[in-house]
Amino acid sequence: MSTAPLFTVRIQAEDFDAATEAAALTRGRTDIGAVVTFAGLCRADDAPGGAPLIALTLEHYPGMAEEEMARLVEEARARWPLTGATVIHRYGRMVPGDNIVLVVTASSHRAAAFEAAAFLMDWLKTRAPFWKMEEREQERSWVAAKESDDDAAERWG
Repeated sequence: MSTAPLFTVRIQAEDFDAATEAAALTRGRTDIGAVVTFAGLCRADDAPGGAPLIALTLEHYPGMAEEEMARLVEEARARWPLTGATVIHRYGRMVPGDNIVLVVTASSHRAAAFEAAAFLMDWLKTRAPFWKMEEREQERSWVAAKESDDDAAERWG
């Protein structure tokens, strides 16, 4: 049985299965006491009364996005006693209900796994070089950064 930490970062167009990814991280491991899984999905609408979202297209800066995601995982490892992590971010055109991002963190104890997952998501929203274009019935527009996302990330210092 392997107890070596496993850390994975991927950017892909293809869908992922959160349960399969969590199982791959924990398979054969006896050093893990907690696993936290966060999956972000494309939702139909952000604003009440607005035109429904038809699709969301995500673009990224190849090479730089992977490097930044790996750097964030390393920062999480330095802050918490993680025994593994998987971070997957998709790019391309997605419709409501599709998976966009997955963060799976593993640790001996739940607090570290929860905090590391929240840290990674907060920083992915603000630091990873991804851009979103919303497609609605009458328009397409780039999504501006949200102050609330910046505020969430700032709590980590």
